[in-house]
Amino acid sequence: MGKSDSFKMNISADGRKTQSPKQTRKKKTSPMNAMSATNMARFRPPRAKTEMLQIIAFLEDLGDELEDVVDLSAPNPNLRMTLLLLRGHLEGRAITATSLIGASRVPYATANRRLKEMVNAGLIEQRPRTKTGKSFSMHPSETLMDQWAQLSSRVSRLAANRFGGKQTLGEADDYYFGESYMDAKSIPPLQVLSEPLKLAGGLRVLVHGDPTFMVMENLKRQFEQSIGVQINQRAFSIDRLHEEAVRNSERKSSRYDIIAVDLPWVGEFAERDILMPLDEAMDIASVDPADFHTAGWKAAHWGGRPYGLPAQTTPELLFYRKDMFAEAGLEPPATTDALLAAAKALHDPQNGRHGIAWNAARGTALGHTVLMTLADFGQPVFDLPPVAGGFATGHLADRRYNVTIDTESGLRAAEFLLELLEYSPPDILSMSWYERVRPYAAGRIAMAYGYTLLAPYFESDEESPANGQTGYLPHPAGPGASQIAPVGGYIMGIPANLPPDRVPAAVEALRVFTSPEAQKLYVQNGSRTNPRYSVGADPDVRRLSPIFEAVDAMSWRDELQFWPRPPVPEISEIIQICGEEFHDMLRGLTTPAETLRRAQERADAMIKRHRSK
Repeated sequence: MGKSDSFKMNISADGRKTQSPKQTRKKKTSPMNAMSATNMARFRPPRAKTEMLQIIAFLEDLGDELEDVVDLSAPNPNLRMTLLLLRGHLEGRAITATSLIGASRVPYATANRRLKEMVNAGLIEQRPRTKTGKSFSMHPSETLMDQWAQLSSRVSRLAANRFGGKQTLGEADDYYFGESYMDAKSIPPLQVLSEPLKLAGGLRVLVHGDPTFMVMENLKRQFEQSIGVQINQRAFSIDRLHEEAVRNSERKSSRYDIIAVDLPWVGEFAERDILMPLDEAMDIASVDPADFHTAGWKAAHWGGRPYGLPAQTTPELLFYRKDMFAEAGLEPPATTDALLAAAKALHDPQNGRHGIAWNAARGTALGHTVLMTLADFGQPVFDLPPVAGGFATGHLADRRYNVTIDTESGLRAAEFLLELLEYSPPDILSMSWYERVRPYAAGRIAMAYGYTLLAPYFESDEESPANGQTGYLPHPAGPGASQIAPVGGYIMGIPANLPPDRVPAAVEALRVFTSPEAQKLYVQNGSRTNPRYSVGADPDVRRLSPIFEAVDAMSWRDELQFWPRPPVPEISEIIQICGEEFHDMLRGLTTPAETLRRAQERADAMIKRHRSK
């Protein structure tokens, strides 16, 4: 099917073909777009390549055995062609359509048809081999490489779990993205750029007023020395940050060179042309994307393009007092039922202690809690197609999704929040980001849901009863669901309306701020967020807090997920709607069923209004 001027063919995660308007900015095909399959091998760790080749060999051998021994087992042409394609890519050998068809082990016509299907689905890229363009070499696409990297990891884990092996879940602490912590070396200090940046008036940065960005502010002099120019940083609360970023986009020229963007805003900021696609301004491979936590890096994308670099990857975890649990003879909770039982057992308001604290303030704070609680019960807020390890989000730029709040899982989530209310402090309905952690740090709360960026409230306070006594867990899961740690945090990006003459310097500053050297410096000065595997593996960093070890283990187990708050353009309004309707429920003004119905109706109307524009 040929491409028209206004529409392009897309293949959704569940295989459905859809049409969607082209993005305002066309995707580049030059080497600048480092996420193309051409450059994938450049930033896959050597050991990861070796392991992928081992998995390929294992599946080839397994296929041979099945086809040779089991009479009714037929060759899988898609798998056979994929194995050859990936082997050739990893070994640096050119693969042709003829060789793929030969590897399929099915008749020519069948193999040719399957090959075309894979090309049309965006799994295989064709590149001209000659100037005439009549012959092509075949290459795995970014999508196929990402899928295969995940499968390789899962096959390795399945084999270890089922048959035993040197790498087990208990040894996750010594593993990160195909590398070993035993091989990790200390990241060197932040270096001074060979040439100072040239920016009239200095570098202007817009950020969120949280502990990590405040660490950056405290280190301003050191960063100014590194980049050779004055830094002017403005910090806002989360709602005001969103307002200022939108207001800035309406100006003829941006007042900021770099802006911090909450992960759920990425789709909105991309669609509204607030952020510049980074592959237009820099060589993405130069920042080593494979070093970023997978969930954090994927969350920086919209429509397959990166719109920023992860500055914080801060999953929301369950903080719990290990000493209180030990004294009460309780196990760390893995399910919502166990969480409620622990909260009840540790709830002692007569003596000034409450079971649990969480985001329950009206509006944005509670809205985030609602979406994450839906996820704890296995329910995304949109009808996302399920995939191994969670739900697919790669198709969201097509804008073909529907809100899913008023469901059976939604009802269980609402009832869970009402039960949680019973073991919470009396002022829980006004508690938001920091208010939930401060009483935990003061010893008045046994458990608290909190982002890792809030851990300094007790980890850095030697007087806190929670200091040295806190355990870190992914969210306990509802019946039939899996434990996850919903990923939050911020990317740092370049405003789309930044004058072109300032873009190169802004890119260099962005590279410095998100580098392993800078991230390690933040941690050493009190931050407890980290978007990079290498920083979490650094022995100096791991000695500072157990939180890095815990988060990296969760990442290895695929528990870090960003689908609970998918970055669609309407997500801020969805969060606000949920934060208002569920607050009325928690106040006793509406029933759970009424709350779900009202939230669903308001969200549906809002989506319809947006799509009619």
